[in-house]
Amino acid sequence: MIPVASPVLSGNEKLYVNECLDTTWISSAGRFIAQFETSFADACGVKHAIATNNGTTALHLALTALGVGPGDEVVVPVLTYIATANAVRYCGAEPVFVDVEPDSMNMDPAKFKAAITERTRVVIPVDLYGNPADMPAIDAIADQHGITVLQDSAEAHGAEVGGRRVGSLAHVTAFSFFGNKIITTGEGGAVTTDDDELAARLRLLRGQGMDLERRYWFPVVGFNYRMTNIAAAIGLAQLERFDEILESRDRLSKQYDTLLGGAAGITLPAQRPDTRRVNWLYTVTLDGLTSEQRDQVIRDLADDGIETRPVFHPLHQMPPYAQPDTSYPEAERLGATGISLPTHLALTNSDIALVAARLITRRNEVQN
Repeated sequence: MIPVASPVLSGNEKLYVNECLDTTWISSAGRFIAQFETSFADACGVKHAIATNNGTTALHLALTALGVGPGDEVVVPVLTYIATANAVRYCGAEPVFVDVEPDSMNMDPAKFKAAITERTRVVIPVDLYGNPADMPAIDAIADQHGITVLQDSAEAHGAEVGGRRVGSLAHVTAFSFFGNKIITTGEGGAVTTDDDELAARLRLLRGQGMDLERRYWFPVVGFNYRMTNIAAAIGLAQLERFDEILESRDRLSKQYDTLLGGAAGITLPAQRPDTRRVNWLYTVTLDGLTSEQRDQVIRDLADDGIETRPVFHPLHQMPPYAQPDTSYPEAERLGATGISLPTHLALTNSDIALVAARLITRRNEVQN
């Protein structure tokens, strides 16, 4: 089976993890945590990176630190992984869904503007599948209305807009380092910001609310969202090869572009000018197929030994967020026809050629 994602741990990961084991610093203290935070902040071009134990807690921590609570509304693209909306609900606030652009799959800035009410506190643009959202437009609208931007870059480590990396494009940004992400710590996350006061509050809340200057004194109710030293050790080793990882993913994407570019009924990932898409998962749409036909292509590819994934189901179709009388046409089309192909550095040129060839064949067989 060619997996859809697979981490490549070919750097200093084992060396650094063994140091954790040898020194017994295996929990939420140790040298690798601070080094990972510093290195990731530098990679994003910001002053602060606050490591967490996963991407969902990074989102929740950021929203809590921003003071989001009951009665507040947070604008969220309807096409995203469900954690984006769940973190809003954890705060007692309400996610307000908006449709996405037909090509980028990301939040439509015009739909965001139309959704703003007097209760809107935060907007969460998501860089879906490694393609950065239209941050200049979203930031401008948010600034005009006094809304804080929390960018969800869980899938977009290293993506750029106007030469600036995600992590530095919003007031605060959340990341995931799950095992299938571009940079992985096994399970982990981070929040980045240039706001010193916000960074201090994030650190306070991350560690059960314990005063950073007075041990075991808890001025607020916080969370246990700390990353372990072992996880940070893996992440630090990954960051040492960050540029190499991004360049390899660029080459992989260009191979798919070449092999699939002329295929009828397959639309390739879009890329807005002046941006860098980082290809977390190379995701295409199978135009003209129903969702049932797309799912049949996924099953047929599995029979060929190729794992793929459907694009996320729009959130308004999920039971916790059901809106049966509301339609988001672009998200519904993309959710029904989108498919993510194997995208990781263990793929060979032959693997990519096989995936592309079988995708074209299986798509045509299903339609015919």
